[in-house]
Amino acid sequence: MKLRIAVAAAAALFSTAALAFHCPADMKKIDEALAKNPKLTEAQMTEVKKQRADGEALHKAGKHQESVDTLAKAMKTLDIK
Repeated sequence: MKLRIAVAAAAALFSTAALAFHCPADMKKIDEALAKNPKLTEAQMTEVKKQRADGEALHKAGKHQESVDTLAKAMKTLDIK
């Protein structure tokens, strides 16, 4: 029983750490795509930049899942796989 609890705790810890490292990679992909001047409407560009900034703020606040979700929206608009 103690082993199961230890394994579950370790899994939770590592999944949080994995998400934390995922955010900067996504931000880098978004920044690279924006540097190529993608063909977006002004409204889309504004939204992508807002999502990128919000994603970084969430990452810094330790809200990694919310950050990943927010950055994913920007990546979808930019058609980043």
